[in-house]
Amino acid sequence: MQQGLQKSLLHRPRNNTGAYGEALAVTFLQHNHFHVLERNYRAGHGEIDIIALDTNTLVFVEVKTRASLAYGTPEGAISSQKLREVIRTGFMYKSRHPELPASLRVDVIAIVLTKPNGSVLSLKHFQNITL
Repeated sequence: MQQGLQKSLLHRPRNNTGAYGEALAVTFLQHNHFHVLERNYRAGHGEIDIIALDTNTLVFVEVKTRASLAYGTPEGAISSQKLREVIRTGFMYKSRHPELPASLRVDVIAIVLTKPNGSVLSLKHFQNITL
């Protein structure tokens, strides 16, 4: 994990692990030259945590954050139903923004935090997730 990423988010919102994880993910993506377009985009019955551009690819990012591994890994908690929702919502987003690149991708960012201070134990970026 990059040194600046941890330092830029020293103050974690209390009792809001998900929002903190999404903020970490946005910072991680920006440090890796992604251009973040939207956060918490909702359409129909779906939501996408982050929508970003990676060069000429429109990327729909699902972020999963865990404060411990007691109930499994964050990436293991993403169901095929959730991925279908992200894909369906991503197609809705793309149809409303035809000016954006035609190349689409679904990524997952999985974050594990330490207790009690919420430091990042691990952050994994899985690209081009499929069902």
